[in-house]
Amino acid sequence: MDRYLREGEARGLAAATLARRRGELDRWGAWMKRRRPLPRLEAIGPPDLIAYVRARSAFHAKSTVAGTMSEMRGMGEFLVREGIWPSNPLRWLQGPRLDSRMRVPRRLGAGQMERLWRAASTHRSPYHRRLWTAVLGVLYGTGLRRGELVRLELSSWDRREGVLELDGRKTRRVRRVPLPALAAQCLEAYLPVRQQQLERHGRLGQRALFVSAAGERLSATSVSGAIGRLSRRAGLAGVTLHAFRHSCASDLLESGVGVAHVQQILGHQVLATTVRYLQVADPHRHAAMALHPINDWLAQEAA
Repeated sequence: MDRYLREGEARGLAAATLARRRGELDRWGAWMKRRRPLPRLEAIGPPDLIAYVRARSAFHAKSTVAGTMSEMRGMGEFLVREGIWPSNPLRWLQGPRLDSRMRVPRRLGAGQMERLWRAASTHRSPYHRRLWTAVLGVLYGTGLRRGELVRLELSSWDRREGVLELDGRKTRRVRRVPLPALAAQCLEAYLPVRQQQLERHGRLGQRALFVSAAGERLSATSVSGAIGRLSRRAGLAGVTLHAFRHSCASDLLESGVGVAHVQQILGHQVLATTVRYLQVADPHRHAAMALHPINDWLAQEAA
């Protein structure tokens, strides 16, 4: 595996790509070592590979499965070049058909949200206190994607209408999303300290809505890193930036907002993408069951 990684490094692959490749191959290797009888590398065949892909695919997104298949194919080609495999069966192996019901979106509970906000509001840096409470408010309040967040401009915030205008780079259409009142307050409290920070660093021409302490546009990596640090300070594990999007969708549905409206807010192009959140929150289903005739029968029996 080390030779394969060095080969990728020689081809100029980014450090993040190499790290992702190493992690995927480590998982594959660890899984193979648990097989009994333990297969030799040169004897690994399609049944072993299919079994691993099936195990790796459960409860994962299509992008994760596609990345796994890509890394495995690349390793297979390397083993062929090294003369270890006579041919690469992964070249023709297709990823499994995924059932969307297998992957229920993760959702942050009210207690977890409160702990994250407390961690942000007690940050030792006054600027970061305002910045990250505003970012958390926008993430949870609108369910926007990470790329949409970092591409927000100062002009994206329509104060009079109370809406954020999100670009259409992913969805191919611009959408305007109302910001909840509390999230809007957090954003308004952040804007004056943003202006002070830009004046301090002589960057008054900066158009980005969310900027670092140095006055630069926040990057996707820096936002993910900050969310990770806040979650650790809050004593939470496994909190991802996308969890805010899942929580926004689930909580809106649970509050009685229609699926079509949630689809518009999140920018889903296909309604089926939004419908999967009904597995997490469906108030109508609970209301319907409350009207079930069995309730009257049980009440009579109890009396």
